[in-house]
Amino acid sequence: MADPSSYRPRPGQIPDSPGVYRFRDEHRRVIYVGKAKSLRQRLANYFQDLAGLHPRTRSMVTTAASVEWTVVSTEVEALQLEYSWIKEYDPRFNVKYRDDKSYPYLAVTMNEEFPRVQVMRGHKKKGVRYFGPYAHAWAIRDTVDLLLRVFPVRTCSAGVFKNAARTGRPCLLGYIGKCSAPCVERISAEDHRELAEEFSDFMAGRTGTYIRRLEKRMAQAAEEMEYERAARLRDDIEALKKAMEKNAVVLADATDADLIAVAEDELEAAVQIFHVRGGRVRGQRGWVTDKVEDVTTGALVEHALQQLYGEETGDSVPKEVLVPALPDPIEPVQDWLTTRRGSNVSLRIPQRGDKKALMETVRRNAQQALVLHKTKRASDLTTRSRALEEIAEALGLDSAPLRIECYDISHLQGEDVVASMVVFEDGLQRKGEYRRFQIRGFEGQDDVRSMHEVLTRRFRRYLSDKEKTGEWSDGEAALTEEDGRPKRFAYPPQLVVVDGGQPQVAAAQRALDDLGIDDIAVCGLAKRLEEVWLPGEDDPVVLPRTSEGLYLLQRVRDEAHRFALTYQRTKRAKRLRSGPLDDVPGLGETRKQALIKHFGSVKRLRAATPDQIQEVPGIGRKTAETIAVALARSAPAGPAVNTATGEIIEEEEPAGPPAAAADPSQEPVSAGTSQERRGQET
Repeated sequence: MADPSSYRPRPGQIPDSPGVYRFRDEHRRVIYVGKAKSLRQRLANYFQDLAGLHPRTRSMVTTAASVEWTVVSTEVEALQLEYSWIKEYDPRFNVKYRDDKSYPYLAVTMNEEFPRVQVMRGHKKKGVRYFGPYAHAWAIRDTVDLLLRVFPVRTCSAGVFKNAARTGRPCLLGYIGKCSAPCVERISAEDHRELAEEFSDFMAGRTGTYIRRLEKRMAQAAEEMEYERAARLRDDIEALKKAMEKNAVVLADATDADLIAVAEDELEAAVQIFHVRGGRVRGQRGWVTDKVEDVTTGALVEHALQQLYGEETGDSVPKEVLVPALPDPIEPVQDWLTTRRGSNVSLRIPQRGDKKALMETVRRNAQQALVLHKTKRASDLTTRSRALEEIAEALGLDSAPLRIECYDISHLQGEDVVASMVVFEDGLQRKGEYRRFQIRGFEGQDDVRSMHEVLTRRFRRYLSDKEKTGEWSDGEAALTEEDGRPKRFAYPPQLVVVDGGQPQVAAAQRALDDLGIDDIAVCGLAKRLEEVWLPGEDDPVVLPRTSEGLYLLQRVRDEAHRFALTYQRTKRAKRLRSGPLDDVPGLGETRKQALIKHFGSVKRLRAATPDQIQEVPGIGRKTAETIAVALARSAPAGPAVNTATGEIIEEEEPAGPPAAAADPSQEPVSAGTSQERRGQET
């Protein structure tokens, strides 16, 4: 490990101007490339006290053995040089985007004498027009098959083309009218190239011109009573419309834009891109990256823009790029994009309307990609085994913790305090053993007291069950119900993880000490820097960023947080929902929702007669009369008010489902599996 002060430049040696810098290790390998508006100010940040640096930055500067820089004239030049050096050196501490798969493109080889339509992957070639990327190659072939009857462009390989020219006989597509057969000179090279240009224009989104042209020719053929030709043109129009329907219209017809969304945690980030051309989603792609350094969302967006457009020019760079966060500063990036395109490029965050709604869809795709990436990584047995061994070594355990329980506290400003317990065995979730707790003894934002109470209740039950059932001769407790199922708190963990730092860990350890339990390890995972805290220790354990053990602890902590938040929102929604219909005997949730949907609000339902109520499907005469009587009795003198919050809960607005009362500012989470919903309240 190198001391950064050993290679720190002398005061005044670093210029106060834009530039790009490189950190090298002792073997002269470039390990990090960065750019700066002011090299002096930026590099000074790396040579401060190591304790004040982010762990990943600290790892980088202690790995490096030297730093060098290159001065440039503008920030745009710095951006271009940074991209070039990252491509050249592939530094280990820079953000690296990995395509989660190889995406196919629809390509038109305009660089050939007789342009060809085909599926292409890999690096783009000069003189070839690309459309996409597409999720699947078969989607490209389906689209091309529909368009060939209108634009019969060559699709055969060079060998097939030469063989047909030699024999004077076209291939099958030439016989069935899906190729204009330039190989046997049915069409000239100039006319075939024009046909390929029209095909490319249609794929680029200029569809209205060709549809109107064919409709006009069809009408003219019908007037001239050439009904067979009119029928063929009609079929051509249907084929074009069917091809257009494969890409739904999401924005205005003239919109060309790329939408970029990012889903991230402390160690990794997933990027998803939707390519919109002519108002239609023409392609989608995604990356997953390790966050090797401490970067903001804006910095991740900047790296994604470099990856996307670093080798693109002209129309390949759209007029508009929509992002979740703007790079800081934005001007050099926007100028660089404008240079790549050759005209102005708008880089902004969508604020409202269809573009914001589509951005939300892209964001959900990014979240799913990150979850899928984590699931694939967690399913590897070797990786799980290594993670458990790393945890045991870092915490000083005698053996790998095969059963880990994690606890988290959730509340909303001190109300509806709940806790969750999630279980991982051999590095995998055991959702059937998840448990949830209500904290009834007190209210308030006291996570430490709540954590102590939850751990006390959980392990008091464990000791009680263990005392009742006794021990088997081999030392295992007979912890099963009469029907053979395990008791709710049957098995003790080897490791208890709490979501929090020193205070929460101390509370958990105190709960175990009070119960006389000394064979269960305790640790906490703090969110800010992902530090692992142990009881009685003044300094945390910092696991390496690439540690599989840290990754497993994060998954356990995040799952406990999700499960607690789900339960807390459920309780909050139940507390906030209006109650007039809840008091009607025999009226279930389905018919309640049907009534609200039919009348629009409880107020309008209260004003309805039994005959009008009976019009709702599933509501009989007797039930309608019962509803009318119950609502008449519960009619308030004024607006219904939630006594806990003071909020009006019955208005003229249509009532939504109970969950709609939840805080909309929170991120949506899964309601859990059926196994989770069967988790016991204690």
